[in-house]
Amino acid sequence: MWGAATAGFQVDMGCPTWSDEQCLDDASDWYDWVTAPEIVGNPSLHVTGEPLSVGPGMWETFEADADRMQSDGMNAYRMSLEWSRLFPDGAAESATTVDELTAHADPEAVARYHEMFTALRDRGITPVVTLNHYVMPRWVHDGVGCHLDPDGCTADGWVTKERIVPLIALYSAWVGREYGGEVDRWYTLNEPYATTLSGYLQPGEDRSSPPGLDFDVERTIAVMLNQIDGHAAMYDAVKAEDTVDADGDGTAASVGIVMNFTAIDPFDPANEDDVRAAEHMDYLYHRLYLDAFTTGAWDGDLDGVPETTRPELAGRLDELGINYYNQVLVRGFAFSVVPEIPIFDLFPEFSWEPYPEGLGRVIRRGAEWGVPIVVTENGTPFVEDRGVEVLDGHLASMKETLDEGVDVRGYLYWSFVDNYEWNHGFDLRFGLYALDQTTKERTARPVLERFREVMKSNSLE
Repeated sequence: MWGAATAGFQVDMGCPTWSDEQCLDDASDWYDWVTAPEIVGNPSLHVTGEPLSVGPGMWETFEADADRMQSDGMNAYRMSLEWSRLFPDGAAESATTVDELTAHADPEAVARYHEMFTALRDRGITPVVTLNHYVMPRWVHDGVGCHLDPDGCTADGWVTKERIVPLIALYSAWVGREYGGEVDRWYTLNEPYATTLSGYLQPGEDRSSPPGLDFDVERTIAVMLNQIDGHAAMYDAVKAEDTVDADGDGTAASVGIVMNFTAIDPFDPANEDDVRAAEHMDYLYHRLYLDAFTTGAWDGDLDGVPETTRPELAGRLDELGINYYNQVLVRGFAFSVVPEIPIFDLFPEFSWEPYPEGLGRVIRRGAEWGVPIVVTENGTPFVEDRGVEVLDGHLASMKETLDEGVDVRGYLYWSFVDNYEWNHGFDLRFGLYALDQTTKERTARPVLERFREVMKSNSLE
């Protein structure tokens, strides 16, 4: 699969001619996060507060963009369904079955997603769908309210297992039944650890996510573990309800998860603390989740040693989506900086500086879990000046893994068009297409010219 990736919150809003009522999704935790004065005005949260109307407006322009994808040579496109568009009303929480939940679905949103999938399939483009790309309905997660009053917040998103796991599983079951005739490739969650780190432990300039709690260790641990249970429940729900083989390959639903893989190295390879910390970061970022989804290994106290095996988690991974952007250098300590997480003896130093050889490294790492790999995101915020150079480096690194026989099924560039980059707004741009935020005109960047050559030849020679 060759193509591009987006997330609904980042690209849907900002329609060129449709009204806000038709285009705007104002029922989510992330809408509140980037518009609430209490959040935008808080300098420690680093939220630009740019209006969502500056977005590319793909909720309206999707068919024209699908024409571009087809012309560019794409045969796959990764997008997200927005839970808050489909079920904006908190009355949906009363539903206990798929049939009951249907009564609460927004008919216009339901129909629009059908139109999008039809637009892709009519052009020979495989839809690759993320069920939850960070964003939740406000009635599931009141991000602003939970920031202002964490203990008094009942719509607490991932914090309470008994609430969130049934809710997100039922949503996933409904989606599988409604769109299973058009979609066969599903991903449950996007980058679970990233939302945990930036939402509950260390919100900062790089990423600040709702509820933006600083060093709330108890909730951090709960969210990490609940996301493991959530993925498994979502996997089972989609498998149960999507029984239609939409593309005729013999599989009705392939269900995976998208993980943010980084090329992790010790800051000083000769320093034992740094070496150990790099291993611990790999465990917390990658192994904790993927061991659970493949073997059922359960490390409930996050000490790096699973204490039991849970069969209801095992075998819940058909393929692995890898998002890759950078290398991380890790400094280690002789003690845990988060005592409740015994192996959190680390301080990672992030950078947007491209490290292309790392893509091959993380693909090989991901392949250790024994399932097919799809590169679900890869790109650079230096796309304007260095896009071709960085793409070439990443593809060369990926080719090495293909030559070695690693089962890589696709490469999806981030992003199709400049988008609303979460708390950064448009301070960071990643698009194959540059966006004029006023006219909504898309202009192909040089990196797209190069990518077209690759996609149309289906070759990395």
